[in-house]
Amino acid sequence: MVLSPKKYKALVAERDSLNTTLNSANAKIESLDDEVARLTTEIANLNSQIDDLKSKVGGLNSNNATLRASSDKLSGDLKAREARLQEVEAVLRKRDEATNALKDKLQKALFGFQQSGLTVEVRNGKVYVSLTDKLLFSSGSIIIDEKGKLALSGLATVLKTQPEINISVEGHTDNQKVINLGQIKDNWDLSVLRATSVVRYLTEQQGIENMRITATGKGQYQPIEDANTTEARSRNRRIEIVLSPKLDELYDLIK
Repeated sequence: MVLSPKKYKALVAERDSLNTTLNSANAKIESLDDEVARLTTEIANLNSQIDDLKSKVGGLNSNNATLRASSDKLSGDLKAREARLQEVEAVLRKRDEATNALKDKLQKALFGFQQSGLTVEVRNGKVYVSLTDKLLFSSGSIIIDEKGKLALSGLATVLKTQPEINISVEGHTDNQKVINLGQIKDNWDLSVLRATSVVRYLTEQQGIENMRITATGKGQYQPIEDANTTEARSRNRRIEIVLSPKLDELYDLIK
């Protein structure tokens, strides 16, 4: 079949149009392939990031669980410590109540001697009964006189009703050198021997248990007053009887 020039041109034009359309379609396909490749890469990167985030979330969850467990333990420890603290405070309150009650009993029992240089006070959870040397001893002597025995007898009457109280007898002197006191060489000797005399009287004559009581000599080294006057030296020459509640319950709590 012979085509007319007009039809031939129309067919050529149509072919050219189809080729143009095909080329355009192929270009779009290539562009779409590039886009698909790019998106595929992005998806792979996003999946990798998601995996990393999941791993981090898992780690955070694990850390959170560990922290929660640690927090629970700390909370439990804190509650236990608070409970122990409350127990210790209760024991200390009981000690303070017993100490103040003992002070009141001693002040009543020894009221008649307070004008003669006897004092009763509470310091650091202990009761201190302080007796000037003139209430107990003649000058330079280690032998307790009758007035001193009466004071110690009143003290012992109270202490025998308080078996939970430990007793420490401390001898104190002034800073004047010992002169012509026989075998007593110095203030150390005088303070120790006077404390020992009081301990012997309380244990041997008044029946205080030996295991509850100790004697110590402080010499001139723990004065009440530093002034070098007659009055200050008189106050420094003393016997201090320190009464301490037994704190076995407290020691058990703080072990």
